[in-house]
Amino acid sequence: MDQIKIGKFIADERKKKRYTQRQLAEILNISDKTISKWERGNGFPEISLLLPLCNELGITVNELLSGERLQEADYKKKAEENMVNLVKEAQESKKKIILSAMVAVLVLVSAVPLFLLSGILEMSVWLRVTLIGIGIFVIISGVIVACVLDREAGAFECPECKERFVPDMRSYIMGSHTITKRRLKCPKCHKTSYCRHVLTK
Repeated sequence: MDQIKIGKFIADERKKKRYTQRQLAEILNISDKTISKWERGNGFPEISLLLPLCNELGITVNELLSGERLQEADYKKKAEENMVNLVKEAQESKKKIILSAMVAVLVLVSAVPLFLLSGILEMSVWLRVTLIGIGIFVIISGVIVACVLDREAGAFECPECKERFVPDMRSYIMGSHTITKRRLKCPKCHKTSYCRHVLTK
């Protein structure tokens, strides 16, 4: 999905209806900052808001996902393209999660032997320190790469308001987590809770 194109389409259709961002936000019971974020292409309406938004703007969900008005002849083709794009986005997110896990395993496989060698074998102090330093560097680099891949794979869904968002790197790293959830502050409702990792934005 082209979020920039979709955002411009939302803005154009809102203006045709003579709504301000605040008026549309009040109708949908959300903040005008959320509307602004959509229109700038920095976010996408959550599933529960798709139909109300489309009804208010007089467009279809397919047109929203396409970012343009559709003629009847193009409608089915665009619907299929949008479906394929959503599946593709989910698959790409899965690949990033798998790659993130592989990086973590590779880091352990490569760093642990360095620590073992530095502790077991007889060697000079400088070589021991060098091996430990390389091991620490490998671990830190691996953790950074794994975090970047995992954070960019899909989004996190707030359990309170169902907003989907990608947290900044600091919030992501500092948030305590389970395998599928991470403690984050929602940019929409501002509540801090365990947000579920989902494959699509």
